[in-house]
Amino acid sequence: MSDAAQPTAAEVRAAAEAVKAALDRHLDAVERRSGEDDPAVYAAFNELAATAEAYDELLYDAYDEVTPFEIPADESLPAYAGPEEPSALSVLIRRDYAVVEPQRLLAQAQRVADLDPDLDPDTGVQGSGGGAGSSVHAALGVLFGEYEPDEIASRHKEFGLEEGDSTLWVAAADDLAEPGEWLSAPFDQADPQRVVCRFDVSAVFDEEMDLDDGADDSDDGDDTDDGDDVGAGADDGDDPDSGPVVRSVRR
Repeated sequence: MSDAAQPTAAEVRAAAEAVKAALDRHLDAVERRSGEDDPAVYAAFNELAATAEAYDELLYDAYDEVTPFEIPADESLPAYAGPEEPSALSVLIRRDYAVVEPQRLLAQAQRVADLDPDLDPDTGVQGSGGGAGSSVHAALGVLFGEYEPDEIASRHKEFGLEEGDSTLWVAAADDLAEPGEWLSAPFDQADPQRVVCRFDVSAVFDEEMDLDDGADDSDDGDDTDDGDDVGAGADDGDDPDSGPVVRSVRR
């Protein structure tokens, strides 16, 4: 425990009582739920998580003790609040890469520029492409201007890149935006409550898979993928266990 002012016994007791009350409200909301995405259940869950976490912190600060409860990170989407029959949609994608082989990246960019010497290394369009292989910044401009993002995702190793996490959100919209309307700030209007479905890719899911597979290894001795993981191993034809696992969240 630190030398900072410690919570009083009364404060810890009050936090415990708050957890008890939140438990009752959560159970009541569950018993009265109106459907799978009942906002009352969602709100009661968040309240219970917050009060339990506050109690755990006070208990530790006051008595150097912890609770046996693990408060999970909230990775779920909030209750859907978009139109029931969307007439338009937005697809939001983020993919992270690490530049692990800069020389390979530079060589690939220079190869593209050699085939089209007028390519602008900063934009990937017609211009002056003489410096495509001179810097990572210029090489990235050439490659992402030449290839579609999906092709780079499937061939990232060829370009000296290593995949990080990625996510794709399919969000409902009331109407299609006017041309050029959101280009100055394309991600400002990302609203989790309008997400119809999302697909997350992360190596962290591999760890979850390893734990689950430990109980299944003795089933039939077959090492082939059973197809349960959407998109796993589909990037570049490699061993399906060598790439991140896709986890989907659907409404």
